[in-house]
Amino acid sequence: MSHSHSDSSSDSMSMPMAMVFTNTHTSPLFSNSWKPSSEGDYAGTCIFLVLLAMILRLLFAAKAVCEQRWASAARKRRYVRIKGRETEAGRIDSDPDAKTGSLVTAQGIEENVKVVQARTGGVVPFRLSIDIPRAILTTIITGVSYLLMLAVMTMNVGYFLSVLAGTFVGELLVGRYAQIDEHLH
Repeated sequence: MSHSHSDSSSDSMSMPMAMVFTNTHTSPLFSNSWKPSSEGDYAGTCIFLVLLAMILRLLFAAKAVCEQRWASAARKRRYVRIKGRETEAGRIDSDPDAKTGSLVTAQGIEENVKVVQARTGGVVPFRLSIDIPRAILTTIITGVSYLLMLAVMTMNVGYFLSVLAGTFVGELLVGRYAQIDEHLH
């Protein structure tokens, strides 16, 4: 009894695919042309996945460091006084929410000061020099994340463990840089 091409394809489509881990050393990665054919090829593929996961952790840390630098630069940005506009000191003097008090300086001199709350929140203005690198970094992070997800979705134990190992080592190396501590600002 012969089956036509359409019959065999419909049979394979109706069979549920088993979602179980496998330890085969010939699982393709990303395409059929990247299919390890030896133990060495498989080991090389696993090493690649470890490095790729480490790179992802490096990218997260780089983005966090960049965000800290961009925020610091924004806080330090100098403003130019425009003719006819009120100065910041004048605005503080006329601010009804500012509280008056005295401050003893390091030299022991008492000065009258007005305390105002720093403006927080709000959207930072668009800046090409910041927003383009931020978008590029985020896009690269997303691409690497999806590649690692696809590797894990092969259900190959070696690939899965390689991604976990790379994440672990990468976090050990640079995880502290990826933490943005608001108290340091």
